[in-house]
Amino acid sequence: MLKKLFTLMLVFALVLSLFVGCGGNNNNANDNAAANTTNNAATTDNSSSEEEATEEEATEEETMEEMVFNWNLGATIETLDPGLNAAVNSGHVINNTFEGLMREVDGKPVYAMADSHTVSEDGLVYNFHIRDGVKWSDGKPVTAFDFEYTWNRNTDPATASDYAWIFDEFNYESCKAIDESTFEVTLSAPADYFVGLTGFATLMPLRQDAVEAKADGAWASDPATVICNGPYILTEYVPGDRIVLEKNPMYWQADEVKIDKIVAKMINEGTAALAEYESGGFDFNTTIPPAEVPRLLVEDPTFRIEARPGTYYINLNAHQLPELQDVRVRQAMSLVIDRVAITDMLNSGNIPAINFIPPGIKDANGEEFADKALEYGVDIYDMDANIAKAKQLMTEAGFPNGEGFPVVEYVTNSSEGHLLVAQQMQDAFKTHLGIEMEVSSMEWGVFQELRKEHDFQIARGGWIGDYVDPLTFIGFYITGSPLNSPEWSNAEFDNLIKGSSQAMGQERYDMLAAAEKIVVEDAWFIPIYNYVDQIHQQDYLKDVERTVLGKFYFGRAYLDK
Repeated sequence: MLKKLFTLMLVFALVLSLFVGCGGNNNNANDNAAANTTNNAATTDNSSSEEEATEEEATEEETMEEMVFNWNLGATIETLDPGLNAAVNSGHVINNTFEGLMREVDGKPVYAMADSHTVSEDGLVYNFHIRDGVKWSDGKPVTAFDFEYTWNRNTDPATASDYAWIFDEFNYESCKAIDESTFEVTLSAPADYFVGLTGFATLMPLRQDAVEAKADGAWASDPATVICNGPYILTEYVPGDRIVLEKNPMYWQADEVKIDKIVAKMINEGTAALAEYESGGFDFNTTIPPAEVPRLLVEDPTFRIEARPGTYYINLNAHQLPELQDVRVRQAMSLVIDRVAITDMLNSGNIPAINFIPPGIKDANGEEFADKALEYGVDIYDMDANIAKAKQLMTEAGFPNGEGFPVVEYVTNSSEGHLLVAQQMQDAFKTHLGIEMEVSSMEWGVFQELRKEHDFQIARGGWIGDYVDPLTFIGFYITGSPLNSPEWSNAEFDNLIKGSSQAMGQERYDMLAAAEKIVVEDAWFIPIYNYVDQIHQQDYLKDVERTVLGKFYFGRAYLDK
């Protein structure tokens, strides 16, 4: 088992190390050169002159033709406010409409709204210099005061930002604008990953007058009120159907932006999305029906799978179902879920997970962090032993063969893959534990709100890391985090997470490993598999960039048809 799991992790880490945006040379077929004419030809042959003039006009029209990129976002967009968003698909849009102090390029942070920074000797005080001439989409300057406003807004409990907790993860203490060009940030303890994190959506600047134009983030999805500082700006939004982005002429690198318009549809049904892509309706699509993945891998050179550091998991809410208060019941449910069977069924390249920190993340000694979970994770290759142990635990908890256990409800958003996972769990719980489970599927927005309100018994969960460090994969389970959907609370876990912010080197990683062990063994959260991205990209779409953690960027992309 250990050897097989190690091999899977090695493959995952290798794929992760090879992430690249597909690209090529800019061979735009449009050419500004028009047919040459001479004065003599113009005076001796009017018809020839007219033909050449027509050719010249046609060439100019071809040169000026809009470059339109058709993209399928998948699930419905709920908010485009960088301070309120917590969804992956909205994050892709925000990554193209806003920009922070830094932006990730080729796996490393590079200066964006900032063009330099200094750090105090103790690693606590950072001063960022805002790049001269950077502007908002309405032409007004981006200043350090915009960053000060945004960071204060997103840490204010009244804002109810789902990502307010991320400021604690880099030991944030305070910020202030020294002047229009200087933004100072003070940390309570050093955080080596802080600079790279300044490119994250929650830390991107916002204009106060724009935010206050409409409440609850509505300003960001209304073309009449939205003000951006990224390569594109929102010009149309039809809820549940599409958004349209257009090139932002005020962007500081507007000369690098080749695509004039992005039309992003919201088709969440894999079969329909695939049909649209294969008919040429989409240039880019990541919503793929699981049953088609094997065929596409063999037959379609425009299809690929790339590793994505994150975990698909299950939330058990013992506050809504008292029987789940017994850890033996939760552990039994985890034991009978056949992760290998699930990933084989999905045929999507996902890797069975026994913990939450995925392969590819290393500790201070350069060792795979995920290997630590081999000591306490479920042995996913010995299901007979797992099932026997699960039955014993249920008997000890007072529910032999599920006797006396109530019917449970599992909720998920509607998609083929999620429903297949639910069906496998449903069969496993009934067959091995005698537990009946009903499955309720719903539209993404309804499902997201239900989890946010903690109004469920068992629910699908998923998490993609925000930066390359173990903390990003488990830090949000801390007591009180808005992303802690079942409101789990464990004082020992909280103390380890908080203590790790003051620790350095291997000591810090050991504390995080101990914290993850508590999450796995307490089993309010059950890991199922590590994510991959399934990407369909037409061969004429060039220079799409993808961050290490899977965010797409189209600021330098183009269509070479």
